[in-house]
Amino acid sequence: MGAQAQDFIKGWPHPELLNYPELKDALLKSFQSGLDISEQALNYGDQANGAYMLGHPRFRQALAKWLGKRYDAEVDWKTLMSTVGASMGIDLAIRTHCKPGDLAVVEEPTYFLSFSMIRDRGMDLTGVPMQKDGMDLDALERVLIEKQGKVKLVYTVPVHHNPTGITMSDDKRERLVKLAREHDFVIIADEAYQLLNFCPSDTKPLFYHDDPQNPKVLSVGTFSKLIGPGVKVGWIQAHEKLLKPLSNVGFIDSGNNPVIFSSCNLIQFLESGAMDKHLDIVSKDLGDRCALVCRKLREVGLEVKEPKGGYFVWVKSKGKMTGRSGEAMSVHKDQFHDMMRLCFCWLPLPQLEEGIEFLRE
Repeated sequence: MGAQAQDFIKGWPHPELLNYPELKDALLKSFQSGLDISEQALNYGDQANGAYMLGHPRFRQALAKWLGKRYDAEVDWKTLMSTVGASMGIDLAIRTHCKPGDLAVVEEPTYFLSFSMIRDRGMDLTGVPMQKDGMDLDALERVLIEKQGKVKLVYTVPVHHNPTGITMSDDKRERLVKLAREHDFVIIADEAYQLLNFCPSDTKPLFYHDDPQNPKVLSVGTFSKLIGPGVKVGWIQAHEKLLKPLSNVGFIDSGNNPVIFSSCNLIQFLESGAMDKHLDIVSKDLGDRCALVCRKLREVGLEVKEPKGGYFVWVKSKGKMTGRSGEAMSVHKDQFHDMMRLCFCWLPLPQLEEGIEFLRE
């Protein structure tokens, strides 16, 4: 493969993170533990708990305890719903709390596949700029005033932003939630990288800025970037008024929670401390890769702000391009033509260096 063809596009973990012996041994033990409750894990529910519409209670409890430790904040298991990764959580929140003709506001740039989930609901879509501490809330407020009640959703990636790496400040988090109450819209916080930190972080999910009496925030998390995308288990954290209606969507009302079995297979992995050990390995490995790529980018004459977590580096081209072009991250593909989103997680280290060297002028 030539340097020009290096694949910095895939937001995938490299295979060595998915197959080392200690991980496989820990998962095997956890899967066996899940099978020990197969009469529940393979069913719709049980007599004591009823149907598991929001997910198996033991998994939600184990997840709550684990998240509480990672967030250094209380997590009530009844504010959690298990999902098929973050994408299902986002889609579920959109189809439950929005309707065709509503207007959604996103950051520009942002995770470009959010556009299709929003448009699939028949919604209109507009963007507001990013600033160094998160979404431009003055621009958002202008849209809210101009559109007079049409905005029903704000989609944001408030931590280790995809693609810029920015984390939204606490002041902006407070103001965004205040705007949601004043203008009556919901916020979907795509927090896929919330726990993938390369240095200590005290940033908490947007959920912790919400008002339980008038909730507006659905914080969406996933194990896809922490264990592997094939595990397909994630969660939504939200207060009951927003969370409970999610189980009324047709495919859940008919088929029940879609990850009962998969989530039960992770209970022991969370409770045993194996997930903590694995996350430490992942964070160290990807942090080192991020530092390598940023150093090489500087060596070839490009300016880059080094992310503190996540999967991507956002960098301006000086001519040559690789990775995914930034234009895909704008609503109308009319911006960021000279920006590159580079994933540092997938390629072997020699190819990472070779691919960056290709950018040298």
